[in-house]
Amino acid sequence: MLKEFKEFAMKGNLVDIAVAFVMGAAFNKVVSSFTGGIVSPLIGLIFNTDFKDLKYVVTEGTVNAAGEMAGEVAILYGEFLTNVIDFIIVAFVMFMVIKGINSMKKKEEPAPEAPKGPSDIELLQEIRDLLKK
Repeated sequence: MLKEFKEFAMKGNLVDIAVAFVMGAAFNKVVSSFTGGIVSPLIGLIFNTDFKDLKYVVTEGTVNAAGEMAGEVAILYGEFLTNVIDFIIVAFVMFMVIKGINSMKKKEEPAPEAPKGPSDIELLQEIRDLLKK
């Protein structure tokens, strides 16, 4: 197993994965900014509220002395939907990148065919015929 890992690391795959991880993390911030700054407000126009603030209140809370809501239990589906939109955008872009990379790769040329000539059986038959003479 150690030998396989060494071969894997030496092929460059590990470096490729590390670079992809760093770029993916940076790209995720861009997508989150896009979703939070552009997509969420547009969807929020439909609901007349900030999209991330959409929630289903299970039990009402009480307002404490500081004027904050305390004890409220709610399902924050707006934030969940925002994260789902982020995921779909990232998945689509990664699909397009991989599709582009695959189309740029050289198509593997088929292996050259073995030279045509007499088969082993034919050669043996010729030897047999020569020995009969």
